[in-house]
Amino acid sequence: WPEILNCNKFPADHELCIAAVSTDENSSSRRMPRASCKDCELEEASTAREILENLCANDFAVKIRILRKNVTTTISDFDLDPSRVEVLKHGPLLRTEIPARLQQWLDIDATCVHNIMRGTHAGVFVVSGEVQSDKVVVNKAYAWQKKNRNLHQAVRRWKHHRCPEQAG
Repeated sequence: WPEILNCNKFPADHELCIAAVSTDENSSSRRMPRASCKDCELEEASTAREILENLCANDFAVKIRILRKNVTTTISDFDLDPSRVEVLKHGPLLRTEIPARLQQWLDIDATCVHNIMRGTHAGVFVVSGEVQSDKVVVNKAYAWQKKNRNLHQAVRRWKHHRCPEQAG
């Protein structure tokens, strides 16, 4: 690459420099996590029991508010409202690192987030998924709506729910 495109000349948080994506562990360039390539859709919460089983089966579960930053272009930017993150299950993650990991997911898995948002500017969702090396992968997403009584019931019951021991 020409020297003008060398990202080492810029501060690490400079937004105009795009670091090379590298899978080489010894590479000097900044590593960028890869998207999970899941084109996820919103789940229909059939029963509270089914939702509780899903929460047990995943590494983490959170209730979050997602905001669309940019609605004027075809590229959508999404933000996590940090004041509206309710951790239901943190799994291997520290509670304090969950918002940053979820923002990373919003930035990387744009197709998944776009499908979940369904053209709205903001929404509250219960999402659950797994932790894979340096990123979170969302497996299930439920829209938090008044009419969805099963989801509300499952989240209330989650505080006292005991997951069955996983055979392994």
